[in-house]
Amino acid sequence: MSTSPKHAKTPTTAKNLKVGLVGWGAIGRVVGTALARGEVQGAELTCIVDNRPLGEAAPAAQVPFEEAIEACDLIVEAAGQGVVREWGERVLTSGTDLLIASTGALTDDELAKRLLAAGPGRVSFTGGAVGGLDLLQAVRSFAPLDEVRLTTTKLPSTLEQPWMDEELLERLRTATGPVEVMSGTARDVPVKFPKSTNVAASVALAVGDLDAVRVRVVADPGAELTRHVVEASGPHGEYRFEVAHRPDPGNPATSQVVPYAVLRSLSALAGRSGQIL
Repeated sequence: MSTSPKHAKTPTTAKNLKVGLVGWGAIGRVVGTALARGEVQGAELTCIVDNRPLGEAAPAAQVPFEEAIEACDLIVEAAGQGVVREWGERVLTSGTDLLIASTGALTDDELAKRLLAAGPGRVSFTGGAVGGLDLLQAVRSFAPLDEVRLTTTKLPSTLEQPWMDEELLERLRTATGPVEVMSGTARDVPVKFPKSTNVAASVALAVGDLDAVRVRVVADPGAELTRHVVEASGPHGEYRFEVAHRPDPGNPATSQVVPYAVLRSLSALAGRSGQIL
C-alpha cells in the first residue's frame, strides 16, 4: 500500500536507491549483507540503525535514525513493531519511503490511518512468511469473503509472553502435544504476540478487514517447522494455503524465509525489470 505518489527524494533512474536498514538481527543481517554485496539491482545499503554496537564486520556505517532518514531514499524496518509506531510518520513526512517487515503494527487502526495520511514518503509492507496474499486481494476485489481462518503453529518457547500467567506458561513448558495458546481476530492476536504473528496482520491487510480473519495460535513441542495454514471461502470459491518454514537458528520466532521476502520487496521497489508484482 502507499500514500501519495509524490516523493521528494525519488532518485533518477541512473542512480541506485539509497537504503537505510533499521535492525541488525536475524532479518537485518541477511538483508544488509545482500544489499552490500550488490545482490539487489537498483539498490545500495547506505547505513544501519541499531541500538547495539554492530562491530567492525558491519557492511555500512551505523548512524542515528535521524541521520538515516536524511541520507536515504528508503528505510527498511527489520526491528519490530515499536519502530513503526515511534518512527513511521517521521520517516514518511520527511519524504523518505518506508518498507515495513513488522506488519503487526498495522493492526493498530489509528497508526495505520496516520501512516497512510502521512507523506510525501510512501509506505509499503512485505508479506513475509506467508503466500497467497495476491490471490486473496484479487478475490476480495471480486466479492467479499465469507470466512478467513489462519492457524499458526510454533515451538512453545517462541510463544512465551510477559502477559501470560503461570498456569499458561506451565502448559506451554510441559506440553507433550499441540496446545492452543490463543484464538481471536487478526486485530487482537498480533498485539499479544508482536514477534510471532505478523502473518496474521499480512493476511488481514490482504483481505481488507482485521476483524474478518479468525486466528488460532498453537504451541507444539514437536513443531520443527513453523506452520501457517490459511483457509478462505466465499460465493466465488474456496482457497487453502499452507506453508511450513524452518525457524531462524538465532531467532526461532522468525522464519528463515522472512529476510528473503524483504529482499524481494526491495527488488520490486528498486524497479528491477521482470519482477512479478
